[in-house]
Amino acid sequence: MLNTAIILAGGMGTRLKSIISDLPKPMAPIMNIPFLTYQLNYLKHFGIKKVIFSVGYLSDKIISHYNQTYENISIEYSLEENPLGTGGGIRKAMSHLNDDLVLILNGDSFFDLNLEQFFNLHLEQKAEFSLALRYLNNSERYGNIKFNTSNQITSFKEKNNLKQSGFINAGVYILSKKLYLQNTKPNISFSIEKDFFEKNLNQLIIKGFEFKNYFIDIGLPEDYLKAQNDFKEFKYR
Repeated sequence: MLNTAIILAGGMGTRLKSIISDLPKPMAPIMNIPFLTYQLNYLKHFGIKKVIFSVGYLSDKIISHYNQTYENISIEYSLEENPLGTGGGIRKAMSHLNDDLVLILNGDSFFDLNLEQFFNLHLEQKAEFSLALRYLNNSERYGNIKFNTSNQITSFKEKNNLKQSGFINAGVYILSKKLYLQNTKPNISFSIEKDFFEKNLNQLIIKGFEFKNYFIDIGLPEDYLKAQNDFKEFKYR
């Protein structure tokens, strides 16, 4: 099983400013508990031993809250002096990795998939990079992904503003540190979605696996408010 997760926690939360003006988006309180704490409890359930927070905006709020440990999870921080985008932030955080394979999560969304199942699919299907996919009736906010019968992703259209149903990139990945470092450049800002996944579909084995579990992105005020009710039933403690 995977031992380490990187959580992208540098988001400013521009669309939530009216609600959480003094906090980074991943620290937005859900029933008075930071959103990141729910993610840590989820990761603890699946045996993750180490979490690397990729932080930037108001990073002191995250660091002072969690320090170096959360229950049985050790915590480290990868601080971006200048914004590096999702791709650059992940690359910088990989300097803290001891293993080749790492789980990646967005700090402002939660996808209740079985991580053990996801990891087994990654191994069984000999993927180099794996994405957890979720079918939505309207994928406008997230873009649209197509994949073949071997789960190889064939089309990756990130946030294309098309109002259509389809499979979205839910922001949960398994990456190979070795291959990711070989195929990206250091110290530059880039998007893992547009500048890595989209551009390497024909060069690398990038697979997508559908999960039908609960998914929420708290980036919009209405979804943030929805989470306040949904998380009353949160099963990971």
